[in-house]
Amino acid sequence: MGERAFLGLGTNLGDRLANLQLAVELLAATPGIRFVRSSRIYETAPVGPPQPDFLNAVVEVDTDLEPHDLLAAGAAVERELHRVRDVHWGPRTIDVDLLVFDERTIDTPDLVVPHPRMHERAFVLAPLLELEDDPPLPGGRHARDLPTDGWSDDVRPFAPPLRVP
Repeated sequence: MGERAFLGLGTNLGDRLANLQLAVELLAATPGIRFVRSSRIYETAPVGPPQPDFLNAVVEVDTDLEPHDLLAAGAAVERELHRVRDVHWGPRTIDVDLLVFDERTIDTPDLVVPHPRMHERAFVLAPLLELEDDPPLPGGRHARDLPTDGWSDDVRPFAPPLRVP
């Protein structure tokens, strides 16, 4: 058994449900990654420039990979699904973010875990809290202490959890 990690998935281009499911299938097909479970899928308003609404989910994986290798696996999924990075916070076919990697705290130029802004994003916290009651947050914060009022307007349940491949 490896280490437990949570990945945030988001998409707002093309067949959004299919993009999320394919991302899970590609991750699960990666050696060293075992898909455990998924949150429900939520529809959320975009952050950044005007663009279509997102579908977001969080998945739990068990992995033998080191954090940077898991990050690289997520980037490979993004490339496979033709993610284009030409507009900061712009539309995308898929986004794969490493949110939490077991109990580790990582702060390198290319990876910060827990994800540095996840406590500010209801589209990450709502699905993550379905899977973990009190996930590690940046700066030693606790999810139970964060305000959740107003989430219902920004984060709407959309579909059941993604299927385990």
